[in-house]
Amino acid sequence: MSAGLALLRALQFADGQFPAGGFAFSWGVESLMADGLLARADWPDFLRGQMEHRWAPQDRPLTAHAFLAAGDEAALLALDELAEALTLAAPAREGSRRAGAALLATHARLDTPGAAAYQALAAAGKAPGHLPVAMGLALAGAGLDLPLSLAVSAHATAQALGTAALRLGLIGALEAQAALQALQPRLAELIAAPVPPVEEIGGFTPLADIAMMRHPLQKQQLFSN
Repeated sequence: MSAGLALLRALQFADGQFPAGGFAFSWGVESLMADGLLARADWPDFLRGQMEHRWAPQDRPLTAHAFLAAGDEAALLALDELAEALTLAAPAREGSRRAGAALLATHARLDTPGAAAYQALAAAGKAPGHLPVAMGLALAGAGLDLPLSLAVSAHATAQALGTAALRLGLIGALEAQAALQALQPRLAELIAAPVPPVEEIGGFTPLADIAMMRHPLQKQQLFSN
C-alpha cells in the first residue's frame, strides 16, 4: 500500500462518520456534567487526562498488541479477556463490547481481512470483542502500519469524547477542536513511544469510571454510559 493510500484509509477510519459504534457513548462525560463535576473550563484538562491515563496505558497497548497478533486467534482472545478484566465499570465494558461489535461488523462488510472471523467469535460468545482489540486487528487487516493505526485509535477516542461533550452542550465546536489540537503534540509523542509489554497494561481514570457506574441513576440519559 502506498503512503498516500494508507493516509487516506487512516483518515477514513478515524472520521467521526465512520460507523464504528462510538456515537452512543459518552464514557462518563454525561454523568460528570450532570453531577456538576465537569465544567466548560475543565474540558482541555479532562480530555488530556483521559488520553494520558486511559488511552495511553491501556487502549493504546491493547490496540498495538492486537495489531501485532492479527491472525493469531489465541493471542487475540487473551488480549480480549485482559481488556474485559481491566475495564472495571460495567457500563464501560458493555460500551467497549458494543463499539467493538459495530467496528467489526463494518469492517466485515468492507471485507477487511480478519474482521469477519473475529466478529463470528464475538457473536458466538467466544470473545468479548472489546473495541481496542477489534481496532487493532481490523486496522492490521486493512493494511495500515502500526503508527498510523495508533493515530487512528487516538483520534477516534479523543473525537468521541469531544463529540459527546459537544452534543451535551458542555463545549462548542471550536472549543472541541482547540482542545484536540492542543493535545496532538502529546498524542504524537505517545504514538511514537515504545509499546509496553502485556503485563504492564492498565489505565487509571477513577472519576470517569465512577461516573459511568452512576450513569444508570441519571434521570435523563442521552448516552448509554
